[in-house]
Amino acid sequence: MNVARVERPSARILLLDGEGRILLFRFDAPDRAPFWATPGGALDPGETFAEGARRELREETGLDLDCGGEVGRRLAEFDDLNGVPVFADERYFLVRTENASIATEGHTELERRVMRDWRWFSRAELAGHDEPVFPTDLPAMLERLGRGD
Repeated sequence: MNVARVERPSARILLLDGEGRILLFRFDAPDRAPFWATPGGALDPGETFAEGARRELREETGLDLDCGGEVGRRLAEFDDLNGVPVFADERYFLVRTENASIATEGHTELERRVMRDWRWFSRAELAGHDEPVFPTDLPAMLERLGRGD
């Protein structure tokens, strides 16, 4: 049975600190196993991917930084945290910061319910982590970006 999916353009942030660690949020929703993911989310109507990246970064981390250009893209089908089947067009932006402190006061009500933890992961910690991480090819993506491909 085919499920009608809603198009969901979104901007995701690959936020690296001064030590090269990546920031991930832990999502703990009642309808699925916990998982970790990069900051970011759906675009607002009329928003460009770059505008959405900056807004999402500010709302989810408190950091108001230029997100630069896109460094990756992923197309995926999944049910969002509201249970809506979506076809996601995710654009990724690489952002570096020396500030490892983040502020989560800008989270939405849904984010406050399901994003209960966050941490900075080294590449070794990411590779050996025992809970799912999205995107699933994040280690390869970071490796490629580290080489400047």
